[in-house]
Amino acid sequence: MKSYDLITPEGTRDLLFEECKVRKETEDILRDIFTSHGYSEVITPALEFYDVFNNKTRTYSQEEMYKLTDGKGRLLVLRPDSTMPVVRIAATRLKDSAFPLKLFCAQNIYRCNPKMAGRDDEIMQSGIEIIGGEQKRSDIEALSLAAQVLNCCSSGDVRLEIGDIAFYDLIIRQLNISEDEEITVRSLVSSKNTHELTRHLDRILGAERENSKYAEMLLRLPTLFGGAEVFPKAQKLFQGTELEQRLSELKETFDTLCTLQADDRITVDLGLVSMWEYYTGIVFRGYIEEYGQSVISGGRYDTLVGNFTKEDMPAIGFAANLTAIVDAKLRKNAYKKISRADILVYADDNSLIKGMKYCSELISKGYKTEFSSCSAQEEAADYAKAAGIKELHIISSENEETLKIML
Repeated sequence: MKSYDLITPEGTRDLLFEECKVRKETEDILRDIFTSHGYSEVITPALEFYDVFNNKTRTYSQEEMYKLTDGKGRLLVLRPDSTMPVVRIAATRLKDSAFPLKLFCAQNIYRCNPKMAGRDDEIMQSGIEIIGGEQKRSDIEALSLAAQVLNCCSSGDVRLEIGDIAFYDLIIRQLNISEDEEITVRSLVSSKNTHELTRHLDRILGAERENSKYAEMLLRLPTLFGGAEVFPKAQKLFQGTELEQRLSELKETFDTLCTLQADDRITVDLGLVSMWEYYTGIVFRGYIEEYGQSVISGGRYDTLVGNFTKEDMPAIGFAANLTAIVDAKLRKNAYKKISRADILVYADDNSLIKGMKYCSELISKGYKTEFSSCSAQEEAADYAKAAGIKELHIISSENEETLKIML
């Protein structure tokens, strides 16, 4: 039988030294942003009942979730995202609180990604949820916070891309497309594969595709991205339909966000769709120069709370992929190297207590101090050099004065 005791499971990894330091620093940066804006932290269990994610709003397929059973044989999953558990908290333990609720969390999520896909199965996320509150105000607040996170996590160019899932949903409702076929259509729109999208619509709609203005809108959606110039193009395409009003609302949000942030960092993408079907309105993604994929994703999910209560409630949130942000910082060396210690203290066998007290004194003065576990002074010196420690202090029963050696 093959042994796996020397490796981690696929999609997971150990974090060492600088990785731990940079992740903690980045997590603290985001925590400071969120708490300074009045958000309260929650932590949800890594283990959730499968029912939390298996509801009327399709979120994750069975194949995407890590599953196990508890002592009573009930099906559990490792949480594949944090939004559903936070909504569960809002609908249960916080149901009598003052709304809107403004919550944030920083925790790992777990997803079964296709092997060789180059994606982690264990991802550290930090993000916010606004549950309740007026839609327009909440949208602007969430987007502004997302922009602040991007700016704090990158020393280079950043981009916040916004869209509205309503454009796609409203068009799909006008076309005779089955649920199974819609999944393929959604994927093709998301990947902006207009060639395959045209072929697919020709196959499932036949002659209707040529005569349907909504089919034409669907084909054009992936091409409607960029700056403010997108809106006049979309206005002409959506004229005379219910999409006009949604476009006007998105334009207002876009203009407001450009006023709050540098306008060259804000783009619009009307073909921005998510494979998660709980989004109902504005959707957005954030990018940093140092990483090739989005590091922030979020959107409005006004019907998700209704999965846990009898009534829907407006809500919006986003999550920042701390694992990706940390990887980007490490690749660019955008961090300070860890100093193991400023001073290594070696004490001979008769001076161990004196040596430990001396370490405490140095630490109280602000020095990073390590007590040597080496049995000989020469070994301690070799260790200090290998570990990059610049000073070796030697305490000996034969000398009252501490010997200080610069290495």
